[in-house]
Amino acid sequence: MNAPYSSSSSPSPNNADSLAASFATSYAAVVAFMTVVAEGSFSKAGDRLGIGRSAVSRGVQKLESHLGARLLSRTTRSLALTPEGEIFHARCHPGIAHISQAIEDLRDLRDGPPRGSLRICASVGFGRRVVAPLLRDFQLQYPDIELDLLLNEAPADFISDRIDISFRNGRLEDSQIVARQIVPMQVLLCASPAYAASRGMPQVLDELANHDCINFRLASGRLCEWEFKVQGESRKMTPLSRITFNDVELVLQAVLEGQGIAQLEGYQVCEHLREGRLVSCMPQYAPEDRGHFICYLSRRHLPSRVRVFVDYMTAAIRGLQLQCASEFFSLNI
Repeated sequence: MNAPYSSSSSPSPNNADSLAASFATSYAAVVAFMTVVAEGSFSKAGDRLGIGRSAVSRGVQKLESHLGARLLSRTTRSLALTPEGEIFHARCHPGIAHISQAIEDLRDLRDGPPRGSLRICASVGFGRRVVAPLLRDFQLQYPDIELDLLLNEAPADFISDRIDISFRNGRLEDSQIVARQIVPMQVLLCASPAYAASRGMPQVLDELANHDCINFRLASGRLCEWEFKVQGESRKMTPLSRITFNDVELVLQAVLEGQGIAQLEGYQVCEHLREGRLVSCMPQYAPEDRGHFICYLSRRHLPSRVRVFVDYMTAAIRGLQLQCASEFFSLNI
């Protein structure tokens, strides 16, 4: 027969109070530490948490004492995680994020209509031409949602850049995010009618060497490869070019002016093709496995402001006429 538990096997009221106080202190200290890392300073962390800088500093010091490890290296001018701090931050981040997300969900449910701020990122071209023009009507429907749109060719990091929603193009290899394809992404080889009339248009890939190609330089510094599909296989190349830009709108403008030929995305050129300002060729080599995606971190605890934005933008972009590959090709120019 098992012996009954002794009184020492369960915490006394005093011990329970001590444990509760310790937990509350530790949790507040962890939140202070995580906020310092996110904001990059104690004073900014204090502003975000609504407490003084000294209170934040005391919380982090108590946490370091409790853990017996230094988490932050700090001077009057710099702040950095120690190796121990990096490990602790990586382990704590998912838990803090889930708690914050749950609180946001409950606030949305409690307060009624979707509200709050959304930080959105997109590539420069897609953001300017597709995303930004749709924001006004969205805000007319949801006036309590504040929008912050960031345009950048380099994919933003959801965590460090505090991004809620990202528009991404091409192929996605990040399994940590939720990605909904809005529409397929068409890539078309285009030139102006004047260029096509004077130089002709290539009929096969090898003929590109005889043309004035215009390249695009990525944020990483490397040239964007031109991609084609040949007999079911992907084929990439970087043609010699007369001129290179690191802005897709400048590439498009140069093509419109007849300076050369370039591989452009469908959303950039469909209107120009329909209006006769551009012509296109070699549809048989167009890649077919790309898309325009709207992305976010998790399906769980999705705030209503994120959900309504994703649904609205998906429907609105699908309603645009961004698919034109089968409409206009100048194979015989």
